[in-house]
Amino acid sequence: MTPLPLFFQNVFLHSHYFIFFIVFSFIPRNSALKSCNYADFDLLLRDRVVIDNAVCSTATIVKVDSGRKHGILLDAVQVLSDLNLSIKKAYISSDGRWFMDVFHVTDQNGNKLTDQSVLNYIEQSLGGIHNGSANVLNGLTTLELTGTDRVGLLSEVFAVLAEQQCDVVNAKVWTHNGRIASLIYVKDSSSGTLIEDSQRIKTIEARLRNVLKGDNDIRSAKTSFTNAVVHTERRLHQMMYADRDYQRNPIFKSTSDIPVVTVQNWAERGYSVVNVQCKDRIKLLFDVVCNLTDMEYVVFHGTAKTTVDQAYLEFYIRHKDGTPISSEPERHRVIQCLQAAVERRAFEGVMLELCTEDRQGLLAEVMRTFRENGLNVTRAEISTIGDRTSNVFYVTDAIGYPADPKIIESVRQKVGLSHLKVKELALVCHEKAEREDEAVGVGGAVLLCLGSLVRRNLYNLGLIKSCS
Repeated sequence: MTPLPLFFQNVFLHSHYFIFFIVFSFIPRNSALKSCNYADFDLLLRDRVVIDNAVCSTATIVKVDSGRKHGILLDAVQVLSDLNLSIKKAYISSDGRWFMDVFHVTDQNGNKLTDQSVLNYIEQSLGGIHNGSANVLNGLTTLELTGTDRVGLLSEVFAVLAEQQCDVVNAKVWTHNGRIASLIYVKDSSSGTLIEDSQRIKTIEARLRNVLKGDNDIRSAKTSFTNAVVHTERRLHQMMYADRDYQRNPIFKSTSDIPVVTVQNWAERGYSVVNVQCKDRIKLLFDVVCNLTDMEYVVFHGTAKTTVDQAYLEFYIRHKDGTPISSEPERHRVIQCLQAAVERRAFEGVMLELCTEDRQGLLAEVMRTFRENGLNVTRAEISTIGDRTSNVFYVTDAIGYPADPKIIESVRQKVGLSHLKVKELALVCHEKAEREDEAVGVGGAVLLCLGSLVRRNLYNLGLIKSCS
């Protein structure tokens, strides 16, 4: 028997959730059933979120049934990613007006979720994804920066902000292929409120633009202030995509493996099939789905699976108008963009964590110390709560190689050994046991029957060669 695509190999595990999808989604579009009143259909199946800790021994299962709109999958994955959960497996299906997904999730240590407050938050957030969700910071002014990356750039940026009496409350910085994108959330040092003075904003923008453009980046350096509500990481992807980082060559040595991405058309069903294989990490599924969504593709079916430290993703996509990828240049662009989406958040360098009492100019001082010791910051996450700041920096040497441990230790001594610590990258326990708990008794018999029905439907639709 011809091997099934990854999606259809896994669909049987949750066949009772996919029977309606299999029966409904492949019905010819001009059939009487497809022309039924969608309002009645929506009443038949209401939005539902189910969180199950009993079915699987190694992960918490989150099931989402919802009306489909463009971006609804991204909204769901975003909720889980914002909690830094690890998605071990995912089964994605949507067609017509409905969206049905199953996620196997754990915490960063590979354990099932047991905190009831977290479970309640997931259920409430996923139940409200029609209203959208964003990890945003209110009462702060958002500064967007894009330009050419270089050693010491962040030192200059934070020095300007300190001079201009701007307190950095939160920030995220990504670098990729010689480009840098950053969202920095600031407030006025004196009043602790939004920065709204237009003349002051123009002055800060001009100063930062001069820093970003350096000697040879006059056209592509960009700065902007906004008070708009944005999701930080999705916006960073959008900024990098708009900057065309996927078309640029790296200026620093990269130690990360290049993701393997393939795109093929399944002409019989009118899909483009996208496969991604790369090292697994937190938020991988979000990064890929985010970029597919912002490139105006719709994910109809898909699956994600992790084994040890590798991830395998497969998506069946179309344009929003229902057509598959239609040209070789477009196929090549999708491959480039998805590789870039994975690489932007790849672990590069030594991970340093700075936890200390916050004060004005702290970041400028720390960044200056990094620069003076030849350390390049490849990624940064800055967070302030009350009078405490908790920051994470990924650093390499000046050309992208691992930093000398002696230099790291010297920097720690200058900043404060008790404040700046070297952190090991969390190794998530992937698949403590591959085997799911087997269904027994009546439940097992029902699932076996349902699995046979799904397999028969796939055979009738021509998706498999045999229903045995």
